[in-house]
Formats: sequence, structure tokens, C-alpha cells
Amino acid sequence: MEVANTVAKAETSHKLSKDEIICLLAAEGDRAEKLYQVADITRAKYMGDDVHLRGIIEFSNYCQRNCLYCGLRAGNQHLRRYRLKPDEILQIAKQGALLGYQTVVLQSGEDPWYDAATIARVVEKIKKELNIAITLSIGEKSREDYRLFREAGADRYLLKHETANKELFKVLRPGTELERRLECLSWLKELGFQVGSGNMVGLPGQTVDDLAEDLLLLKKLDVEMAGIGPFIPHPNTPLGGSKGGTVEMTLKCLAAARLLMPLTHLPATTALGSIDQQGRQKALRAGANVVMPNITPGDYRKYYEIYPGKICVGDKPQDCRFCIEGIILSLGRKVGTGPGHSPKFLS
Repeated sequence: MEVANTVAKAETSHKLSKDEIICLLAAEGDRAEKLYQVADITRAKYMGDDVHLRGIIEFSNYCQRNCLYCGLRAGNQHLRRYRLKPDEILQIAKQGALLGYQTVVLQSGEDPWYDAATIARVVEKIKKELNIAITLSIGEKSREDYRLFREAGADRYLLKHETANKELFKVLRPGTELERRLECLSWLKELGFQVGSGNMVGLPGQTVDDLAEDLLLLKKLDVEMAGIGPFIPHPNTPLGGSKGGTVEMTLKCLAAARLLMPLTHLPATTALGSIDQQGRQKALRAGANVVMPNITPGDYRKYYEIYPGKICVGDKPQDCRFCIEGIILSLGRKVGTGPGHSPKFLS
């Protein structure tokens, strides 16, 4: 199977078989560069040159789950835990708005200390006082909880499926199943959220076939955002001694996602920037159009350690804001204005 022909087919039809996706993921050298170039052309054609910024507020690093890959796992006794109070979250959101962020992402571990009513009140206050877009990334909840969040004003919800391999999912996330994850994503769609999902690249036990299934699942789900980043092993987890995901395979998955889903927001992930100093720049040249800088206060950032070596942990929110703007401008792109809603919601 010829990579050039497969890229050309994807560029025009935005449909590929699993074998054709595997062909793209096997591309090396000039063929991989061609994949990135066409993905970048597709991004420009469908999404323009704007790079949308989402300010992340990591408001709790408590988590009731024991996922084998995550530093926030309940079994990690080496992590200093914290929770931000609702008023603190609101103040950080206000600071983010002053820095020009038109979207904030409220992210945490699966922390039951914040019940649905508490989260809804925070969302409602941010929406009322700042009138900005709000993304929640707080894990699996009931349909009723999701409904409450949506009615309070939440616009988007990010719930990564992590891996489309059911058995691998069950191993990596003890006590959970992929079917439940997909049910939650279905509820979110039904309730009118702009839905984000995504996967890790380079998980122990993962195959190229699995990665192709990840991309097919994201297309089937018709997500508004797809977060695709490398697995980075954390020393205080059962997978601490494992090999991490590579920049190259992550970029190929990202570029393939752009060809398959031209109207989907694709972030240049912090994880990719953490394993390669030029990681976010490379992603923005391979189909990405979103960056998610951290606006969590510095006192807490270092404790939200999903993986080690995260970039910008010691930076102030204003430093991150202007640093990323410099990166965007250096690539001949521009910072998006407005909330950066999915074009599928604007049509």
C-alpha cells in the first residue's frame, strides 16, 4: 500500500480503512513529512490559521481511580494532595479572562469531594461573571450530573477514551470498562456538549492496530476535539519502568486524525512539548490548531503530576500566555479570538 496514495485519498474523502490508517502510521522519513504537510494544508483549509487557547485550571489532584499510568492515582502515596475551593477557582478564571483566555478548562482527578451541585455552581458563576466558554474534564459521572453541568452553562466536556482496546483499557484502568466510557460520551453528545475525547500513544501492550482503532473510534464518535498525546511513564505508578510513547508516532496519529476529521479541534498537547522542546511547534505544523496553557497558580502546578517532567510548571500564568503567543506567531499563525467553538456548532 503506497503512503502517497493513501494520503491523497484521505485528503479528499476523509475516510480510510484500518489497513490504510496503519499504512499512514508506518510512514517514515519523507513519507511522514508529506503526511504532516498535507495534514497542515487540511487544517488551514478547514480550520484556518487561528490557534485557539484554552486556559487549564487544575483544581484538584485527588482521584478515586487507580489507573496504572497516572501519577494522580489513589495508590500514589508520594504525592502531596490539594483541592481548590470554589471561590479560588472563580478567581483563577477571572485572572485567565484578564489574560485574554476565552475558554477555561476545569480539570481534576475523579474527586467525589466536589459533588455535581458544587461544580454546577462554579460553572454558573464563571459563566455569569465572565461570559466565557467552559470545558469540564472531571471524569465519568452520571447522566443526571452531566445534565446539571450543561444546564449550568458548561459548553464542552473532555473525556478521553485512552485506548479503544477493551482488554487493555480494563487492565490499565482497574474497575472500569470501555463500554461505560463510551456510554458517558454518548450521554454528553445527547445533552448538547461539544465533546472531546482522545487517546495516549505508546501505552505498554498497545499495537499499531490499536492506534488505528483509536482513530476510527474518534471519527465514529464525531468528536469536536481529539486530544492525542504520548504516554509518559510516571515513576510512582506500576508502569513507571515502561517505555514511553514517541514524538514521531504521536505526530503521525495527530496528522492522520486531521485528515480523517477536518473539522475537529486538535490540541498540540503539553505532554508532547514535555518530551520534545519543539513538540508543540511540530504538532501545530502537523494538523493541530489548539494549545492549552496552564493557568493554575504555581503553588499547585507541581502537584498536578499526571506524568513527570511537565513543562512550564514553574512559570506564572502570564508567562505561559505570552510565551505561547510568541510560538504561534513564529509559525506564521495567529491567536484565535472569541471562544473558539467547534465549527460544527456554528454551522
